[in-house]
Amino acid sequence: MPIRSVLLCSTLVFAIWAAAAKGRAIGDETLPSNYVPSGETMFRQYCAMCHGADAMGHGPLAGSLKTPPADLTTLANRYGGKFPYDYVTHVLRFGTGPSSHGSSEMPAWGPIFRYFNKDGEKVVQKRIKNLCDYLATLQHN
Repeated sequence: MPIRSVLLCSTLVFAIWAAAAKGRAIGDETLPSNYVPSGETMFRQYCAMCHGADAMGHGPLAGSLKTPPADLTTLANRYGGKFPYDYVTHVLRFGTGPSSHGSSEMPAWGPIFRYFNKDGEKVVQKRIKNLCDYLATLQHN
Protein backbone atom coordinates (compact mmCIF):
# COMPACT_ATOMS: atom_id res chain seq x y z
CA MET A 1 0.00 0.00 0.00
CA PRO A 2 1.54 3.36 -1.00
CA ILE A 3 2.50 5.69 1.84
CA ARG A 4 -0.02 8.25 0.59
CA SER A 5 -2.88 5.78 1.02
CA VAL A 6 -1.65 4.77 4.47
CA LEU A 7 -1.53 8.42 5.55
CA LEU A 8 -4.99 9.10 4.16
CA CYS A 9 -6.48 6.04 5.83
CA SER A 10 -4.79 6.93 9.11
CA THR A 11 -6.16 10.47 8.94
CA LEU A 12 -9.65 9.22 8.17
CA VAL A 13 -9.58 6.63 10.98
CA PHE A 14 -8.37 9.28 13.42
CA ALA A 15 -11.12 11.69 12.34
CA ILE A 16 -13.78 9.01 12.77
CA TRP A 17 -12.39 8.01 16.16
CA ALA A 18 -12.32 11.65 17.29
CA ALA A 19 -15.91 12.18 16.16
CA ALA A 20 -17.01 9.00 17.94
CA ALA A 21 -15.24 9.97 21.15
CA LYS A 22 -16.72 13.46 21.03
CA GLY A 23 -20.22 12.12 20.32
CA ARG A 24 -19.96 9.57 23.12
CA ALA A 25 -18.99 12.20 25.69
CA ILE A 26 -21.87 14.46 24.70
CA GLY A 27 -24.35 11.60 24.39
CA ASP A 28 -23.54 10.21 27.81
CA GLU A 29 -24.40 13.49 29.50
CA THR A 30 -27.07 15.26 27.50
CA LEU A 31 -28.44 13.22 24.59
CA PRO A 32 -30.63 10.11 24.59
CA SER A 33 -28.85 6.92 23.52
CA ASN A 34 -30.94 6.76 20.35
CA TYR A 35 -30.18 10.36 19.30
CA VAL A 36 -29.68 10.73 15.55
CA PRO A 37 -28.04 13.91 14.22
CA SER A 38 -29.45 15.74 11.23
CA GLY A 39 -28.21 14.82 7.78
CA GLU A 40 -26.51 18.19 7.47
CA THR A 41 -24.64 17.69 10.76
CA MET A 42 -23.45 14.23 9.76
CA PHE A 43 -22.45 15.44 6.30
CA ARG A 44 -20.27 18.15 7.80
CA GLN A 45 -18.74 15.70 10.30
CA TYR A 46 -18.10 12.71 8.05
CA CYS A 47 -18.38 13.65 4.37
CA ALA A 48 -17.19 17.23 3.90
CA MET A 49 -13.52 16.32 4.42
CA CYS A 50 -13.53 14.62 1.03
CA HIS A 51 -16.66 15.85 -0.76
CA GLY A 52 -16.35 19.47 0.43
CA ALA A 53 -18.76 21.62 2.42
CA ASP A 54 -20.64 22.29 -0.84
CA ALA A 55 -20.69 18.53 -1.68
CA MET A 56 -19.09 19.20 -5.05
CA GLY A 57 -16.06 16.94 -4.46
CA HIS A 58 -13.49 19.56 -3.48
CA GLY A 59 -12.93 18.88 0.23
CA PRO A 60 -9.59 19.41 1.97
CA LEU A 61 -8.62 15.72 1.58
CA ALA A 62 -9.82 15.41 -2.04
CA GLY A 63 -6.37 16.04 -3.50
CA SER A 64 -4.83 13.19 -1.54
CA LEU A 65 -7.30 10.59 -2.82
CA LYS A 66 -6.42 8.27 -5.68
CA THR A 67 -9.84 8.85 -7.25
CA PRO A 68 -11.48 12.27 -6.84
CA PRO A 69 -14.61 12.29 -4.66
CA ALA A 70 -17.92 12.46 -6.50
CA ASP A 71 -19.84 15.68 -6.93
CA LEU A 72 -22.84 14.78 -4.80
CA THR A 73 -24.90 17.72 -6.09
CA THR A 74 -25.35 16.03 -9.49
CA LEU A 75 -26.64 12.64 -8.36
CA ALA A 76 -30.19 13.32 -9.53
CA ASN A 77 -28.94 14.51 -12.93
CA ARG A 78 -26.94 11.32 -13.33
CA TYR A 79 -30.03 9.25 -12.50
CA GLY A 80 -32.58 10.69 -14.89
CA GLY A 81 -33.59 13.69 -12.78
CA LYS A 82 -34.59 11.68 -9.71
CA PHE A 83 -32.47 11.41 -6.57
CA PRO A 84 -31.26 7.78 -6.32
CA TYR A 85 -32.20 7.00 -2.71
CA ASP A 86 -31.59 3.25 -3.11
CA TYR A 87 -28.13 3.73 -4.64
CA VAL A 88 -27.03 6.32 -2.06
CA THR A 89 -28.39 4.20 0.80
CA HIS A 90 -26.43 1.21 -0.50
CA VAL A 91 -23.19 3.22 -0.83
CA LEU A 92 -23.55 4.69 2.66
CA ARG A 93 -24.41 1.35 4.23
CA PHE A 94 -21.93 -0.93 2.49
CA GLY A 95 -19.32 1.36 0.98
CA THR A 96 -18.23 1.22 -2.59
CA GLY A 97 -16.32 -1.01 -4.86
CA PRO A 98 -14.18 0.01 -7.79
CA SER A 99 -17.06 -0.27 -10.26
CA SER A 100 -19.84 1.59 -8.43
CA HIS A 101 -18.10 4.66 -7.03
CA GLY A 102 -14.72 4.65 -8.69
CA SER A 103 -12.74 3.91 -5.55
CA SER A 104 -12.75 1.86 -2.39
CA GLU A 105 -11.32 4.83 -0.47
CA MET A 106 -14.80 5.82 0.71
CA PRO A 107 -15.65 4.11 4.00
CA ALA A 108 -18.72 1.98 4.56
CA TRP A 109 -20.66 4.10 7.04
CA GLY A 110 -23.14 1.40 8.08
CA PRO A 111 -20.68 -0.42 10.38
CA ILE A 112 -19.32 2.89 11.69
CA PHE A 113 -22.82 4.13 12.55
CA ARG A 114 -23.57 0.76 14.14
CA TYR A 115 -20.49 1.25 16.35
CA PHE A 116 -21.67 4.76 17.35
CA ASN A 117 -25.17 3.57 18.22
CA LYS A 118 -25.33 0.25 19.94
CA ASP A 119 -29.15 0.62 20.06
CA GLY A 120 -29.58 -1.30 16.85
CA GLU A 121 -30.41 -1.18 13.22
CA LYS A 122 -33.20 1.41 13.45
CA VAL A 123 -30.75 4.11 14.51
CA VAL A 124 -28.34 3.16 11.70
CA GLN A 125 -31.20 3.30 9.19
CA LYS A 126 -32.28 6.71 10.50
CA ARG A 127 -28.74 8.08 10.22
CA ILE A 128 -28.49 6.90 6.63
CA LYS A 129 -31.96 8.25 5.82
CA ASN A 130 -31.06 11.64 7.30
CA LEU A 131 -27.91 11.77 5.17
CA CYS A 132 -29.83 10.76 2.03
CA ASP A 133 -32.54 13.32 2.70
CA TYR A 134 -29.92 16.05 3.15
CA LEU A 135 -28.09 15.08 -0.04
CA ALA A 136 -31.40 15.17 -1.92
CA THR A 137 -31.77 18.85 -0.92
CA LEU A 138 -28.38 19.69 -2.47
CA GLN A 139 -29.23 18.57 -6.00
CA HIS A 140 -28.70 21.01 -8.86
CA ASN A 141 -31.31 20.94 -11.58
